[in-house]
Amino acid sequence: MSESTNEEIVLFRDMVLRFLEQEVAPHYEEWEKNHQLPRQFWNTMGEAGMLCVDLEESYGAAGASFEVNQMIAWEMGRLGYGGLGSNYNIHSNIVAPYINNIGSQEQKDYWLPRMVTGEVVSCIAMTEPGAGSDLAGMRTTAIKDGDEYVINGSKVFITNGILADLAIVCAKTDPQAGAKGISLFLVDTSLPGFSKGKSIEKIGQHASDTAELFFDNLRVPANALLGQEGKGFIYLMQELPRERLGCATQAVSQAQGALDLTTAYVQERKAFGQTISQFQNTRFKLAEVKTEIALSKALLEQNMEKFKYDAMTVDDAAILKLATTEMQLRAVNECLQLFGGYGYTVEYPISRFYVDARIQTIYAGTSEIMKEVISRGIVGR
Repeated sequence: MSESTNEEIVLFRDMVLRFLEQEVAPHYEEWEKNHQLPRQFWNTMGEAGMLCVDLEESYGAAGASFEVNQMIAWEMGRLGYGGLGSNYNIHSNIVAPYINNIGSQEQKDYWLPRMVTGEVVSCIAMTEPGAGSDLAGMRTTAIKDGDEYVINGSKVFITNGILADLAIVCAKTDPQAGAKGISLFLVDTSLPGFSKGKSIEKIGQHASDTAELFFDNLRVPANALLGQEGKGFIYLMQELPRERLGCATQAVSQAQGALDLTTAYVQERKAFGQTISQFQNTRFKLAEVKTEIALSKALLEQNMEKFKYDAMTVDDAAILKLATTEMQLRAVNECLQLFGGYGYTVEYPISRFYVDARIQTIYAGTSEIMKEVISRGIVGR
């Protein structure tokens, strides 16, 4: 990482930490109870320059480095705002790059400035009730009709789905062609035929709204097609490294946040006449967790450097996501154990780190899918 990048991150981090302290910390418990961020908060993030920071200045963004984007997600994770971090990642770290990398200039000019300000909240709609990791098995269709496409189908577990103004929708333009028949569309959620189910209640990441989406003869103009028809699966594979980098950043930062909380707690909590930090078991468990975090952070930083130079492969991304998210589950579990019965109460934030972590080995490709991807690179199919 260059010296100028380091200076940029330090400057942005101070701003981010102030923002999280002033605009998030006083309200986050309420957002968790409401199972949703307030819509106005997206505008607040936009006004503070927190959204899509690594887009070009011509779109109203900061023109910052990719590392600054990751740093924002890191601080959200470290401070225990896992739901907010997921919302942020979908919008700034996934949807914005899809449009920026694949979209036409007309699409970029129309959507990106409003994503930067928070006027538009975005989501990406891939997963279906009957097709999660098996994207080739999706049943949502987009059939060409003159100068429009007619979309029919449904999606599930869509982060930001309730508040989304824009959805990247994955659909089959050629239902007989399997993965080669998938295309991507930029869909305005206010269009007739687009509807949202009620927010899905989850065991963790409560502040992150998650929705079912339905398309009933939804007509979109031909210029809503993102990229080329039939190349959707290729685009999804192309953008996976950045998506999985985001998951890894969340994993390592949240594990670090859990360790920070636990380190403070064990030095205050007393049992048998001494603080529990003085027990060898406590000290060794903390040492193990710190070591696992350090290893995962090194792997994350190595891959961030590769990503900067377009050298991060799908295989690299799978290894990174598998290693860091599985580490997160182990680390947070060990930390919660050191809180004893208090760790099982919602009064103590360590419990939120615990439930927020569980989704990490599932979304953006399950651990089982990661192992399959990695194994194919070793012995083939």
